[in-house]
Amino acid sequence: MSRNAEELAALIRDRAGAAAPVYGMVLGSGLGHLAGTVDGVAIDYADLAGFPHAGVSGHNPKLVIGDLEGVRVAVFGGRAHYYESGRGDAMRLPLEVLKALGGERLILTNAAGSMHPGIDPGDLMMLSDHINFSGLNPLIGESTDARFVPMTHAYDPGMRAALRAAAEAEGIPLPEGIYAWYSGPSFETPAEIRAIRMLGADAVGMSTVPEVILARFLGLQVAAISTITNKAAGLSDEQISHDHTKAMAPLGAEKLERILRRMLRDG
Repeated sequence: MSRNAEELAALIRDRAGAAAPVYGMVLGSGLGHLAGTVDGVAIDYADLAGFPHAGVSGHNPKLVIGDLEGVRVAVFGGRAHYYESGRGDAMRLPLEVLKALGGERLILTNAAGSMHPGIDPGDLMMLSDHINFSGLNPLIGESTDARFVPMTHAYDPGMRAALRAAAEAEGIPLPEGIYAWYSGPSFETPAEIRAIRMLGADAVGMSTVPEVILARFLGLQVAAISTITNKAAGLSDEQISHDHTKAMAPLGAEKLERILRRMLRDG
């Protein structure tokens, strides 16, 4: 744990209270409004020294600490991506701060392209595992033996069960699948998608995997859900673009918000 993380955690406690968050949440495209529904304190990333700029349109770079459905949460309204700076560990400090605040569980959300014939735009997919197709790793440069993080159970079975139960209670399909991380910012070619499909991936995106690795390094339990915004390159006639992603993300985000709220209410 860095000294900066401890200092920032102390600053956040001064503003938002000392109670530890039960869940940390990193919001992907389409879910930014959820942070605004938290009954608590919002702090701009710019006020937290060392926090990433999170300069992707569709993200709202604020940390919101407070209650959502009666549960204490720390909501990160934006993430930094590898493709913005070439740093795989761009989200290390925010996750260290979550840990320093006493958080133990992390829920990640993202927008992704589907390669699965039964998962379409507007659907959700809960991650059961991932493929680091980029080959990059946010722990490169870490000098301690803690860098050798086991990833056999990267996605916590208990958290996945709770999300699955919440989805069933809301009548929302929540298939599970394997997510492949592609570094971006350009989208994948059809040939790359064919290669990723052969490796066994069901969806592809440009985030989440570095955060999962960092979270497991820090001892956090993790679950992640993708909102599917498009079919991956070469699998449909739709025109893939960031504008298209932003336009389609709210379709799945409404379902995801219902699942998250239900999970929090049901404990």
